[in-house]
Amino acid sequence: MNGMREWRAQHPKATLREMEDERDAQWVRVRARMLEDMALASAAVDWTETPTGQHPTCPDCSQALQLRGSDTRTLQTHGGQDVTLARRYGTCPACGAGLFPPR
Repeated sequence: MNGMREWRAQHPKATLREMEDERDAQWVRVRARMLEDMALASAAVDWTETPTGQHPTCPDCSQALQLRGSDTRTLQTHGGQDVTLARRYGTCPACGAGLFPPR
């Protein structure tokens, strides 16, 4: 709300539509930060200490992934905001697919 109050003070003659557009623009940025925080709180971020039998699995083969190191991936939200995730990367020993575990 502080950001909106500041914006409103700078735009005292804004129409309701302009206020709504600004609120929406601020909300997509907040939403992106929340999504990033939620994704980085996942156990998939760092599974180096997880026993092999509990590693994330390949969505195609269902084989436990082998840890391949860390990588960073930037995705875009529905609102067009970038979300950057730094997390562990795995490779499927059966089919060779490499991926960020989804959860």
